[in-house]
Amino acid sequence: MKNIFIIGSKGIPSNYGGFETFVEKLTEGKVSEEIKYHVSCLAKDNEQFYHNNARCFNVNVPNIGPAKAVYYDIMALKKVLMYIEENNINNAIIYILACRIGPFLGKYKKKARKLGAKIFVNPDGHEWKRAKWNAFIRQYWKLSEKLMVKHANLLICDSKNIEKYIKDDYEKYNPNTTFIAYGAETSKSMLNDDSEELVNWYSDKGLKKKEYYLVVGRFVPENNYETMIREFMKSDTKKDFAIITNFEKNKFYEELKERTGFENDSRIKFVGTVYNQELLKKIRENAYGYFHGHEVGGTNPSLLEALATTDLNILLNVGFNKEVAEDGAIYFDKKKNNLAELINKADKLSEDEICVFSKKAKSRIDSEYTWELIIKRYENIFLNYKD
Repeated sequence: MKNIFIIGSKGIPSNYGGFETFVEKLTEGKVSEEIKYHVSCLAKDNEQFYHNNARCFNVNVPNIGPAKAVYYDIMALKKVLMYIEENNINNAIIYILACRIGPFLGKYKKKARKLGAKIFVNPDGHEWKRAKWNAFIRQYWKLSEKLMVKHANLLICDSKNIEKYIKDDYEKYNPNTTFIAYGAETSKSMLNDDSEELVNWYSDKGLKKKEYYLVVGRFVPENNYETMIREFMKSDTKKDFAIITNFEKNKFYEELKERTGFENDSRIKFVGTVYNQELLKKIRENAYGYFHGHEVGGTNPSLLEALATTDLNILLNVGFNKEVAEDGAIYFDKKKNNLAELINKADKLSEDEICVFSKKAKSRIDSEYTWELIIKRYENIFLNYKD
């Protein structure tokens, strides 16, 4: 039996965060009987329970601001090492999601080595580039990433661009890396166009099928909301721009309003969050087009979901996005008027032209990004890894 300990996500059952969904799908879709998963869960107690046949162990940490995630990972790692030792587990794998605890990992790596355990790390994206962090926190993230790379037995990158960056930037450590992408749901929504949930949502938000462009994602500056909103306002489209994000009580929202004056353009519609996943999938399917402005990170879950569901995808022209979508999307850059002109052209595309983009996008997901394929690759690594 191969014991795989996963730390760094908030835990399962998932609330549809990126890492949480990954752990949910990985455990839910487990094929091999030779694998046993153990998953750390951020909680207000230290209980243990089972979900998807995985042993889930709660880790209770105080609310200490930005350092909470670092403390959570350290406490989870300590619990894992204690469990391995107390249960005489041989040849365990500890899979750490994200690079939060680099300065502390050397100490725990020594203990893991004594117990015969290997440390795998998912470096995620360029967390140190995120605009929300001040200079000190960015420096910490970069240092932490460097030390995680140094101490990991294996780095599993969910983007080929991230893998290349790790190999190039940390060449002196000769990092051992592999590429396994993130997965996507490829099934159609169970809702139809006259489902009550959809009809009510459209009525409430003032939207109609194929009469809106869409974006779904975290409301942070590096996802280029300002560029998308400014350019949309300059375009001639009669369609709406529906923005599904948690914008309430968000300082960035007020700053954007002041800088762009979007509240004076009735096409720009901040519509809040949608937690009903079938409804969200149907909203994606019915969008005329999907904007994706992410430029920090690896294979982004919301991009995969858009390619799997929305017919026309308009993506920021960066390596991460082109690697995933290839010729199944249209690309924009941040130059003045570039996206506005693309929107005007997109409005004039024929159904046949949009259908070609849609088929190419779905083909990319079906060939490289299904959860079945991702799970198979992970299980192969977990079962057959050799130093």
